[in-house]
Amino acid sequence: MPNMRRLIRRFLLRLFLLAIPAALAAVLIIAWAPEIAPIAPPDRASFPREAITRGATLAALGDCAVCHTVPNGRPYAGGRGVPTPFGTVFATNITPGPDTGIGRWSLAAFTRAMRDGVARNGAHLYPVLPYPHFTKATDDDIAAMYAFLMTRAPMAQISPANSLRFPFNYRPLIAAWNALFLTPERWTPDASKDAEWNRGAYLVDAIGHCGACHTPHNPIGAEENTLAFTGGDAEGWYAPSLRAAIPAPWSIDALATYLRTGLDQGHGVAAGPMAPVTHQLATVPDADVHAIAVYVASLMPAAGGAKAPAPKQVAASPEFDGACGGCHGNNAPMTLRGAPSLALSTAVNAPTARNVVDIILHGLPWREGHAGPYMPGFAGELTDAQVAALAAYVRARYSDQPAWRDGDSSVREARREGDGS
Repeated sequence: MPNMRRLIRRFLLRLFLLAIPAALAAVLIIAWAPEIAPIAPPDRASFPREAITRGATLAALGDCAVCHTVPNGRPYAGGRGVPTPFGTVFATNITPGPDTGIGRWSLAAFTRAMRDGVARNGAHLYPVLPYPHFTKATDDDIAAMYAFLMTRAPMAQISPANSLRFPFNYRPLIAAWNALFLTPERWTPDASKDAEWNRGAYLVDAIGHCGACHTPHNPIGAEENTLAFTGGDAEGWYAPSLRAAIPAPWSIDALATYLRTGLDQGHGVAAGPMAPVTHQLATVPDADVHAIAVYVASLMPAAGGAKAPAPKQVAASPEFDGACGGCHGNNAPMTLRGAPSLALSTAVNAPTARNVVDIILHGLPWREGHAGPYMPGFAGELTDAQVAALAAYVRARYSDQPAWRDGDSSVREARREGDGS
């Protein structure tokens, strides 16, 4: 018997060693993509003005500048680090710079990148570029975005190298990921719905790629489509469910106001990665924002039902009285002037403490030139224990949800990751 076991182990080891090169060969075969020949950078006059204008709207709806611009940097010149569970991916330069940007990309090369996640030179792009959503976009919309980007100011800027753990830093493996999770198909309207609902659905599912944040992901980063819009993670923040009425149902008008301004009196303020999204949506036509609101509202329970809980009497918190009471207390000037109660905050009523902790530590930054809420951060004034205690107090006083279990771990993670700006 011992000899038989040794033979079996030896056979299995050889089989495993043979399987490794076979698997690598298969990956390399499916990963191969031809280079698309470079072109001379096209002249601005070659693009119709209408296409450039529509492309500008689509780029805002798709948040292109949010990811492809570093804080206070040149628009679309890349370099911003996008944190993922596997490391950091740095956004590329998508200005028409001929050497470091996409100036020598043809429309065919741009379309392949948007739909298949393959660069002009044949390299696979990480799905941080949400091509699993952009693949649903129409030909005309992709051409309009191309026209807009190719008429921006060209920038000679090189993005830092990605910082990803092995094996995620091995780009050919993305081809295997695509084979499993990418479905190249155009978006199709729902004949049972009206034109505005379908416009909103298209903008959410294809151009806006909202599910990339608001949907859970599996262990290797693909969206769990059976759980679409039930809540997910976005750059260290919790992206709440778009199917739940937390803390209270949204109306179409409330959603439209929030998407445009980052603030709704009945639900609170946009924070974290959602804040710059609202800044972009403030620049697009009202009809598009309203269509998005119509579609998202259709995913949620109807407005007019449950209401947010009234604040409860709980033991006093020195952290709240010292750091928060001046603005959020019952008789604070800001509250008396109509600022929404913390009981209406989606963050306070969320299933995780992460967003409340992030806001306590890093605040809501002032955005020069943008109207919206502001709050200072307290990362330098409060200890980890005080931040966790403050988050627990806010949850107990302003929510009827159970106490968070991840308060301490959320503080540690938020300290480690910083403010994400």
